[in-house]
Amino acid sequence: MNEKLIRVGTTYIPVSNVEHAAVWYEVKLGAVVNYKDDGKAILDLANQSLFLVKAEKGQSANFRDHKGEVRFSMTFEVDGLDALHSLRTDLIEKGVAAGEIENRGHSGRNFVFTDPDGNKFDVWSELSPIFKERFLQRGR
Repeated sequence: MNEKLIRVGTTYIPVSNVEHAAVWYEVKLGAVVNYKDDGKAILDLANQSLFLVKAEKGQSANFRDHKGEVRFSMTFEVDGLDALHSLRTDLIEKGVAAGEIENRGHSGRNFVFTDPDGNKFDVWSELSPIFKERFLQRGR
């Protein structure tokens, strides 16, 4: 097999109310809603497609690690520490539950925020070098 996975095209996020979640992602995170019905909403956010899917009560994209800590399943990236601080401040001003900026012992810093259904998302201050090379350097 010579084919390689090229990118993540779609991520599915369980939500309790598609309409409410779609508005939240649009207003709080700047997502673009491309399609919506009773069972799902299709959004563009952070260079990928997010499907908000109506799920059974109590479902989330989170999981427990080996120490029992509830973890996120997705990390967004921003371009630098200033951008990380700015985004966190903006989210908090919009009423989004956002944790403290953390030093996890690797390059950059992170914080975690949560959507209304309890889905946790991580934000990292370091853009992937491949992303920078392919998508940000071309326009300069």
